[in-house]
Amino acid sequence: MRCVWVLNDLFVEPGGRRQGVAERLIRRAVEFARSTGACRLTLATGVENLPAQRLYEKLGWTKDEAFIHFNFAL
Repeated sequence: MRCVWVLNDLFVEPGGRRQGVAERLIRRAVEFARSTGACRLTLATGVENLPAQRLYEKLGWTKDEAFIHFNFAL
């Protein structure tokens, strides 16, 4: 068994967007995960957040088409 890292709340302030900040954060997360021997990184984004989805796909991430995720608020 190997670690799976989950990226929660990946967010860039509006003033920092379109400057490569998100790409650098993601690349650094990938480096960190590799350095720890993890087998995968996972993240979630809004269905309507097309700019983020395009960035993830550009960086080689694949969209999960097999599962729908549910949450239960407490």
